[in-house]
Amino acid sequence: MAANFSRRQFLLYSSATLSTSLLLKACSNKSVKTGDSGGFKIAIALPGVITDKAWNQSGYEGLQLAKQKLSAETAYVEQVPQADQTEALSDFARRGYNLIVAHGGQFDAAIQQVAPKFPKTFFVGVNGAVSGTNIASLRIDHLQASYLCGIIGASMTKSNKLAYIAGQEFEATQQELRGFELGAKSIKPDIKISSTFTGDWNDVAKAKEATVAIISSGADVIYQWLDTASPTVLQTASEKGVYAFGNTLDQLEVAPKAVLTSAVKRLDLAIAFLAELAKQNQIKGQIYTIGLEKPEILNLGKFGTMVPKQIQEKVLNIRQEIVTKKITFDKCQEGGKNTRCVKQART
Repeated sequence: MAANFSRRQFLLYSSATLSTSLLLKACSNKSVKTGDSGGFKIAIALPGVITDKAWNQSGYEGLQLAKQKLSAETAYVEQVPQADQTEALSDFARRGYNLIVAHGGQFDAAIQQVAPKFPKTFFVGVNGAVSGTNIASLRIDHLQASYLCGIIGASMTKSNKLAYIAGQEFEATQQELRGFELGAKSIKPDIKISSTFTGDWNDVAKAKEATVAIISSGADVIYQWLDTASPTVLQTASEKGVYAFGNTLDQLEVAPKAVLTSAVKRLDLAIAFLAELAKQNQIKGQIYTIGLEKPEILNLGKFGTMVPKQIQEKVLNIRQEIVTKKITFDKCQEGGKNTRCVKQART
């Protein structure tokens, strides 16, 4: 069982010079070593709760998988607000964790601030855009999956209006939005795509309000990327009779009348993979990007019954063309008349 430091405990014990000893004392009854860890310790800082059935749960499950595979000692802290990120990461580093995972691109600045102070600790930012001597970023190629969802959305819309909603705007969400736009416009060049950022991945009320506003504006297909608030978007879409996409986990069962499919991102497997590299001292200070070429990590989920078979088949064929690089996003391939090229706009 991993040590769990709730936000309340963290805030109470992570100030002043006694933060390390007090936090360890307060939570020692919850810290359990998983057998012989061989001295390898992994911790993860999460912006939300591990039961959100979305982003944070996937990160926690990655920690659990790494614990099982590597017999490592593990710990986690939930609901870390942006103002407390540097202290959360520093606290784990002071207590000797070899690998510290920051689960979200919003941790990038904190990682850059903390990592130089702890050169013997390796930091991984999931969805991050930073790298360094002891810093790596783990990126899922969000553009590839959202491109496929854009094709489905454009094929299913009646209003010719699609919408994207996420918690914050940073490189990963910009990439996902761009992929959704490119996919949709490959089917209908004149289609309209709006975007909304609620400012909070977990605020259910904000998500509900934003979703209702999006639907009121005429959008009848919504691509969402939220955490605890994710089911609210899907269920509201179902109530209003419009379509939506699941994200991170296969969320078809959350709202089967609304969910067309999901962009399934097995971050648990990706995190466990980097943890194994770290234990073997093979992890490098670089950005690791995983795309559709590894379907066990990035893929589409189950299709809703409302998606016609011909659309399903078309999208699966396009997925394979992305894998074989017949469709590319970064630059045009030269010399191949059978190669289609989608130029990704730099944001």
